[in-house]
Amino acid sequence: MDEFDATSSTAADPVLPLGYSLRPLDWADLPAVHALENRLFPLDAWPLSFFEEELAQAVPESDGGTRDYRVTTGPKGEADAGEGADAVVGYCGLMCVPPLADVQTIAVAPEAEGRGLGTAMLLWMVAEAARRRATDLLLEVRADNPRAQQLYARHGFEHIHTRAGYYPGDAQQGTGRVDALIMRRHLLV
Repeated sequence: MDEFDATSSTAADPVLPLGYSLRPLDWADLPAVHALENRLFPLDAWPLSFFEEELAQAVPESDGGTRDYRVTTGPKGEADAGEGADAVVGYCGLMCVPPLADVQTIAVAPEAEGRGLGTAMLLWMVAEAARRRATDLLLEVRADNPRAQQLYARHGFEHIHTRAGYYPGDAQQGTGRVDALIMRRHLLV
């Protein structure tokens, strides 16, 4: 099982490859995050307004904030980036209202996969949820996304429920709606 210090005041810094960083999502990141969202999830991408609403709730926990969003940045050339900036190659979001926390979103650009970025973001959310005194971390994953399911299972998440037909299918490919698998990880607090 993963190691993290649930008693510290901040979540453990994830181990990222050289040249990559995980930092709080900023309003200026929203165009890049939204573009990546549309590229990765064309059937059920969040509209920009969802990201704006979520980021507006990402105020400090001491001010009643229940959300925390992060971006992973890396070397230019892996994804579109502004002049002089690292590229946004991943993002994640957590909602925590103890005793439960939810992975709101997690994504890595295909050209940055295989470097442990998804693992680093997931472990950051596990640690942050525990730091915020959650006892369980929940998430939903498409039933047709075995790679993500394997990542979650590797890090202690178990399938606890299925929401039939939760996600849209691909009308052009003739596929019907896709089930959502609800997965949970118990946290030691």
